[in-house]
Amino acid sequence: MPVDFKKLFALIPEIYSSLKEDGLLLASTGSACTANVMTIGWGHIGILWYRPFFIAYIRKSRYTHNLIEETGDFTVNVPPKNFSHVTEFCGTKSGRYVDKVKELGLKIEESKFVKSPSLSECPITLECKVIFKKEVESHDLPSNIMDAFYTRNDYHTCYFAEIVNLVTR
Repeated sequence: MPVDFKKLFALIPEIYSSLKEDGLLLASTGSACTANVMTIGWGHIGILWYRPFFIAYIRKSRYTHNLIEETGDFTVNVPPKNFSHVTEFCGTKSGRYVDKVKELGLKIEESKFVKSPSLSECPITLECKVIFKKEVESHDLPSNIMDAFYTRNDYHTCYFAEIVNLVTR
């Protein structure tokens, strides 16, 4: 069943507010089926090919990048208001070295259409299936952006992912 555009777009102010304030929680998994959660502060919701999309920007050096490459999907979870300790932790620790789900006692649940889990404490979850990706390259960017965001040449991959399911709790 396709995502209800009206319901999704009614939630955009709440999603963007969270993105701007503490960030959103992107959950992923790899072939080992271990859940990982990272905080993201960049993202877009829109329509592409008459379908709802979320664009996530993940640096190649991040553990999450490897997981998305393995499964081709992720979930975007809007944290509740009392989750700043979670977004802070998930934004500063790497899943390569820390099991953030276990450390924080997060409750994960199986997603309906993607391999990556959702976070049951979050009021909104977008299940996202990567349709294509674009690697950011130095020649794509003006020097002021390069100087501000890419001093270590650690570029993002832009994951264009169809929102295949919307869960509200």
